[in-house]
Amino acid sequence: MAKAYTQNDFDMLMEKVEKEDIRVKDYLDSVGRAKWARLYCPVNRAWTLTSNIAESINAALVSTRELPIYDFLEEIRLMYGRWNFTNRQNGSYTFTTLGKKFQELLTINENKSTRMKVIPSTEYLHTVIDEGRSFIVCIEKKTCSCKMFQVDEIPCPHAWVVLKMKNLTVDSYCSNLYKPEIVMKTYDVPIYPLPNQSEWNVPIYISEEVVLPPRYKRPPGRPKK
Repeated sequence: MAKAYTQNDFDMLMEKVEKEDIRVKDYLDSVGRAKWARLYCPVNRAWTLTSNIAESINAALVSTRELPIYDFLEEIRLMYGRWNFTNRQNGSYTFTTLGKKFQELLTINENKSTRMKVIPSTEYLHTVIDEGRSFIVCIEKKTCSCKMFQVDEIPCPHAWVVLKMKNLTVDSYCSNLYKPEIVMKTYDVPIYPLPNQSEWNVPIYISEEVVLPPRYKRPPGRPKK
């Protein structure tokens, strides 16, 4: 259900959940469908359906969290600096139309489009027959009735077969956000090294400030550490 593109697919899956256990359906509805379902999200979230990136960063900082605050922040700065440099370097070696992940999806969609039939209606509007089902593709508005074209912002198999029939290049029908030169802008701003702490020019009102620890009340039970 989280990955469903159309209302019919979503409703069909929700009915299966309801038959299995209506409490699960009620819980998912109470949470709010916009928070977990791509179909109901107010913005285009493409394939990003989880917060795994935050968990990955937490895992990378497990040992670092034991350090004092300054050393902790310094380790974070160094880690992001390494990641930024590596990603920028890897991006400079990309010579495909799109980034690796998106190029693979584009190739998969192209392969799926091989046995489809196209029936043109207008210059931009076409009907595509896929295994007995009809889909409407508008290449002017970059839409398809399967919803994958407008949500993924990459030509779906139905759009692919239309573009091939009209001998159109696929580049202009992909989101610029997936193209290497745009992705590289994410890493344009370098994370500069810091001088030694003894060389910092710290304002007096900061250097003389005394930061006290927070008031802490020990919770009941044996501490985890």
